Amino acid sequence: MPSTANDPPVVTVVHAPACHFCHDAEEALAAMARDVPLVVRSVGIDTDEGRALVAEHRPAMNPLVLLDDQFFSAGRLPRKKLSRTLAGRVPQVGA
Repeated sequence: MPSTANDPPVVTVVHAPACHFCHDAEEALAAMARDVPLVVRSVGIDTDEGRALVAEHRPAMNPLVLLDDQFFSAGRLPRKKLSRTLAGRVPQVGA
């Protein structure tokens, strides 16, 4: 469900076991969530939800990253792109 103007953005990471890009993305998102209102969801690729998301979006690499249920990236998380996207949507903490 897409977020409304009052809800924080939701980033969903569909991760695979032993995936270093997946681990890196989850760490980067945890750090980012300390600076901006953000909900981070982690979904295993081997769960029913994970399989359904992979079937829908067909990522070339892991992790599959969705922003408010829309495809954002696959593979290494583009941190600067995500920061710019979020900066346009949510106020910074302490600003």
